[in-house]
Amino acid sequence: MSTAGRNGQAGGEPAGIHRFVVFGDICGSGSLDLAEKKLQRTAMYEAFDEAFGSVGVEPGTFHQEDRGDGILAALRPDVPPTLMVGRWIDTLYESLRDHNQGRGVPLRLRIGMNAGLVVQDRHGLVGRAVDLAARLCDSAPAKRIMNEVPGIDLLVVVSDWLYVSVVSEGGRYVEPGHYRAARVRAKETDETAWFHVPRLPAPPLLGADGDLARGDEGAPPTPSAEGERAAEGSRTGVGPSRGDGPTPRTGGGNRTYHVGGDLLDVHGNTIHGGFTGIRKDARPEPGAGRGGARGTGGAQGAGGGAAAAPAADPAAEAAPTAGEAR
Repeated sequence: MSTAGRNGQAGGEPAGIHRFVVFGDICGSGSLDLAEKKLQRTAMYEAFDEAFGSVGVEPGTFHQEDRGDGILAALRPDVPPTLMVGRWIDTLYESLRDHNQGRGVPLRLRIGMNAGLVVQDRHGLVGRAVDLAARLCDSAPAKRIMNEVPGIDLLVVVSDWLYVSVVSEGGRYVEPGHYRAARVRAKETDETAWFHVPRLPAPPLLGADGDLARGDEGAPPTPSAEGERAAEGSRTGVGPSRGDGPTPRTGGGNRTYHVGGDLLDVHGNTIHGGFTGIRKDARPEPGAGRGGARGTGGAQGAGGGAAAAPAADPAAEAAPTAGEAR
């Protein structure tokens, strides 16, 4: 490797090289006393050292800056990024879990990850890749998750570029289907980011109405086109499957139903529940030869018995409109 590739110098001037950037922060450190701050800071460094060691990154071979209650690190270009979004995250999670066993005040971390051109000079690191990693770590959705779900000890937030280029490809310890997208808006940043909680099928990003909780971040997230294509393999075209993505939005307000049989709820052009293609006709006069309901697959008639669908009547098998479904 050239001298420029090793230390980011070109003609005596700092030059940008492509590096993997990690920004970590201790949650709730401002509420800790000095003794607990020192304890958690020591544990954070030990956890980072163990995670870096698990992927073959030895002390002194990468740049690391102390941020008081956090760490900023930039790795050499030859460190495989798949190891960082796989084994590194898994080892960090296990280290935190071991440390937190039996402790009244657990160590909880938010991690921002990105990659891109980074310049290193005598003062430290500079570059948009560094800025974005810090924004992801400190984003409102990340803080909301950690504030509202105290049982989570580790939250990882990766940039859209990193998700599309690395995470979505999968690999050992990499779980692309367990990430969820959200919009991050802070200062000049307006980016799609991907959130992940190890050992959970999805981070708790969704509000009770099936959408992202609104607040500092504004509108619900819209993953970039590249991010959507990258995650397409684990999604369906009409809503979540196997826990993928949010439940289709059902509109405001709560609904309470008291029913004695099957229930089909249709609203907002979205059908929730088993769909059998039922069409209800006018109730026949007593003695009429046909039941009060026609459908496919055992629809219940007006009298409670199963009414068979006449094969010669195509209209009876047509899909109902939202106003006809019951």
